[in-house]
Amino acid sequence: MPISNILTVTVPVADQERALAFYTGVLDFEVRTDNPFPMGRWLTVAPKGAETELLLASWFPDMAPIGGLVVTAPDLDALAARLRENEIAFEGPSDAPWGRQLLFQDPFGNGFVVSQV
Repeated sequence: MPISNILTVTVPVADQERALAFYTGVLDFEVRTDNPFPMGRWLTVAPKGAETELLLASWFPDMAPIGGLVVTAPDLDALAARLRENEIAFEGPSDAPWGRQLLFQDPFGNGFVVSQV
């Protein structure tokens, strides 16, 4: 049977509270799950209405940050303004043959490519 959906992507973070503040406060994600877990806390976030969740996992201290997680946003200029307000470094928005994009990293070095829809 073929795979039909990506449910969760693990994002390594050193501090779940700091990660939660970034993803909910800066990116306006919603908390989907926040439960005790044998290794700490099962904490997932996602953009409102999205199917795929990000698991903010602190129990993989040797896991390298992920890079190139591609997401979409309807207004890159608004996202750039929000990142600037929160002193988050970013590149763009820039025009490319495939559309507009913006690049940034979360506080733990996980890299995002945001394409405008």
